[in-house]
Parts: sequence; structure tokens; C-alpha cells
Amino acid sequence: MTLSKNRIKYIHALEMKKTRKADRVFLAEGPKLVGDLLGHVPCLFLAATAGWLAQHPHPQAEEVTEVDETELARASLQKAPQQVLAIFRQPEEMYKMEEIRRSLSLALDDIQDPGNLGTIIRLADWFGIEHIFCSPGTVDVYNPKTVQATMGAIARVKLHYTPLPELIRSLGSEMPVYGTFLNGEDMYARPLTRNGLIVMGNEGNGIGREVEQLVNRRLYIPNYPTDRPTSESLNVAVATAVVCAEFRRQAAGG
Repeated sequence: MTLSKNRIKYIHALEMKKTRKADRVFLAEGPKLVGDLLGHVPCLFLAATAGWLAQHPHPQAEEVTEVDETELARASLQKAPQQVLAIFRQPEEMYKMEEIRRSLSLALDDIQDPGNLGTIIRLADWFGIEHIFCSPGTVDVYNPKTVQATMGAIARVKLHYTPLPELIRSLGSEMPVYGTFLNGEDMYARPLTRNGLIVMGNEGNGIGREVEQLVNRRLYIPNYPTDRPTSESLNVAVATAVVCAEFRRQAAGG
């Protein structure tokens, strides 16, 4: 069975947010990513080469089509397609407020770069952070570039799009809300809590003013040595990694 022109056209249309949003689906490509998602997220359609299907004879998908490499290349959004692509149903954005209050979560304020978002999701997965809250202005998690950058972490980390000021207020005044600022306190010199919300800001503008006013613990990532001229800031994904690593180091008693 071959891929129809309409099917290929639809797969290409999933590059557009309006198509993904209307049908509540997203595209994933490659053995690692598709393999991580299968069984965790409902798969509506899967196209794969004979070699991939021989290794995965009964993939959990509603519809499976065998394709050759030429057909896969026509359908793929990747420059170098790898054996398999699949269309998945977007999971429901569900969480319990009490669970969020007890755990460590991330909040992203208008992150724009798909690669940054995908990397942050991957970092959250590495550091055991299960929930990420995104402002409505943050890039779509189901952008194909974001999905690919997660390297499968999107199967384990839950993302929720919501106005961040409303979320923070709903968590209550006792909830630790952290943010990184140039005038914050050296994060290596202060105790960090096991629970809380870590807010990371836009690549160019940082944390927005309304959200900043709700941050009750201002942190600073010090450069080294402190008197040495250095870059103005860190990439947001790199900064997220540094902050999360210190939270987990302290939680482990380091």
C-alpha cells in the first residue's frame, strides 16, 4: 500500500499550528521518538519501511502503511528521514493542583524557539520534573521541530498552556516561585526548596513584568570568576539546566 497524495499533503500540513490544533494531532519522526511515544500516546497513523516493520511487527497504531524510502522522503518534514513517521493524538492537559504544590515544576514565559522548548522538555525529563506550564505566547509544543528536539521526553513530561499570573496566584502565597534575574541572590548561596515553580523567561526579554511581580524568590546564576567580563546572559535552555541541576543537587543532600 502506498501513500496517497492527499495523505502526504495532510502530513505536510501538520507543520502548521492551525492544522494540528484543529485535529488535535502531531507528527513524530524517527525510530527513537516514535518508539518512545508508541504505547504512551494514541497513534492514529504510522508509515514505516519494511525493515522497521520487521523489527516492530505489531505497532500500536490504528492504521499502518508500509512505504519505501522514496515515499517516506516525500512525506517527511526531515532532511534525512529515518525509517518511520507517525501521527499521534495530542494528550489531554490534566493536572491536580495539590500535586503541583508538592512538587517541582517549570513555568515558561513566552519561550519562542522550538529547539529551546524541546531541549527544556528533555531537561525536565532528565531531572524528574513532570509538569511544565507555558504561557499562551510560548511556542507550540507540537511544532515538529519541538517534538524532534525532545528526543522522546514529550512522552513523559506533561505540558499545560495557561496564563501564568493566574496559575501562580491559584497556587497560593506559600508556594515558592523562583525566577532568575541579574539582581537576584546567588543560587549557590541559598537553600532551595524541594517543591516550587521555576519560571524561565523569553530569550530576549526575560520574565515578563506581571509574572516577575509574582516571583517571591529571585535567583542569580553567577559567572566565574565574578570579576571577569563575560556574556550578558545564558541561553534559556542552558540556564534551565544549571538551575534544575542545583535544585536536584540540594534535594539529594549535596
